[in-house]
Amino acid sequence: MTLLSRILGFVRDAVIARVFGAGLMTDAFFVAFKIPNLLRRLFAEGAFAQAFVPILGEYKNRRGEAAARALVDHVAAFLTLALVLVTAIGVLAAPVIIAVSAPGFAATPEKFALTVDLLRIVFPYILFIALTAGAGGILNTWSRFAVPAFTPVLLNLSFIGFALLAAPWFDPPVKALAWAVFFGGVLQLAFQLPFLARIGMLPRLRFDFRDEGVRRVLRQMAPAVFGVSVGQISLLINNIFASFLVTGSVTWLYFADRLMEFPAGLLGVALGTILLPSLAKRHAEQSVQAYSDLLDWGLRLTLLLAVPAAAALAVLAVPLVATLFHYGAFTATDVINTRNAVIAYSVGLVGLIAVKVLAPGFYARQDIRTPVKIAVITLVATQLMNLVLIWELRHAGLALAISLGACLNAGLLLRGLRRQAIYMPQPGWGAFILKLALAVHVMGAVLWLLSGDTTSWLASGALERIGRLVLLVFAGGGSYFVTLWLLGFRLQHFSRRGAE
Repeated sequence: MTLLSRILGFVRDAVIARVFGAGLMTDAFFVAFKIPNLLRRLFAEGAFAQAFVPILGEYKNRRGEAAARALVDHVAAFLTLALVLVTAIGVLAAPVIIAVSAPGFAATPEKFALTVDLLRIVFPYILFIALTAGAGGILNTWSRFAVPAFTPVLLNLSFIGFALLAAPWFDPPVKALAWAVFFGGVLQLAFQLPFLARIGMLPRLRFDFRDEGVRRVLRQMAPAVFGVSVGQISLLINNIFASFLVTGSVTWLYFADRLMEFPAGLLGVALGTILLPSLAKRHAEQSVQAYSDLLDWGLRLTLLLAVPAAAALAVLAVPLVATLFHYGAFTATDVINTRNAVIAYSVGLVGLIAVKVLAPGFYARQDIRTPVKIAVITLVATQLMNLVLIWELRHAGLALAISLGACLNAGLLLRGLRRQAIYMPQPGWGAFILKLALAVHVMGAVLWLLSGDTTSWLASGALERIGRLVLLVFAGGGSYFVTLWLLGFRLQHFSRRGAE
């Protein structure tokens, strides 16, 4: 389901690139959309999920479903009230928010005013998507993983429909994308409600701010904002830097980020979503070895899939960008500039995905402080790297700083888990790494030989590019997995059951 969502996300971005290109309007929209999207990852899928899901899992496993249902009712009531207030403030304070998040836009009054208008349309998205994330956390705790994983498909369909059909009816046309965000949020929330009712967990908004569970969730949420959202805060700060660069920089970073988010979301989000409730269950059962084994499984699967993804992203940067976006208003210059950011992002892909696996190792134990300390160190280091790298590498330097920061974050999280004896690696890691490295080198060589030069990708037609890219994907993936199979890897070695 996550794969389906990510594929439709690429279709959505290809449509946006073809219709709107990379310029003033897209820069304005992506900055406006970044704000509620950041809040979604900070508070809804980030801090709220990491605080709420372990506590809900504890209630379900130790206190029974009646207590869990009461917790859901009380938390949902508080969350709804808080989100309504945040949405109202965001709409009213839109000019101030844009002045802070994209100060470079102030030099172009037209761009600034358009961004403010777009933000006012998209800001209510945080209300709908945060409630959707809360519903998804409940469904994941009951091991209904497919429904939350499918839900983002609806936002992508909304984008595609509005961009293709509604854009000519808006002035300027980019406002169609803003309304696509609004209605996509409504659709996602509405889709999940029947599934909550099916498991008997459809919230009834009952306000009880003295409830023990609500207070525990709130106490965990405050520090978790930093612990799970360093990358998102860095991306927002990157927007501030990028707003001072040449027009198009924000858009180039956006499309590069989307390419990086495909494997990061497909692997990192999916693994993290499954690991958190599973780890919470093992912690509630006080199964120390089983807890460590789950983390070991998550790390091996991360490297097995993320390392080749990172290598392929770097080698195939031009084929990917050209095939997906080089149409209509998206020029060859846009392709090259987006490629530079894609290569920079590929450096940190393994770290970005590993954080999604390692952080739940702390959150499932309701330990927020350790990842928060690590997050603060990472955030400071990332911004220092931004200041150094932006001068020579421009927008690609901002992407590289994010990547290096993610690797630092993952490394510190792993060291923390090892020091606290939460994670004890199983035997065989040395042989695993050597076999993995050999398979990745085989794949990289195949892709390098078959990919061709940049000019051929820019000059060829859409069907030719698609055909060549499909061939590369099958050749690269086939060579990698065949090599692994010859080295003794089997699918059943990586199969596990989730929380039940």
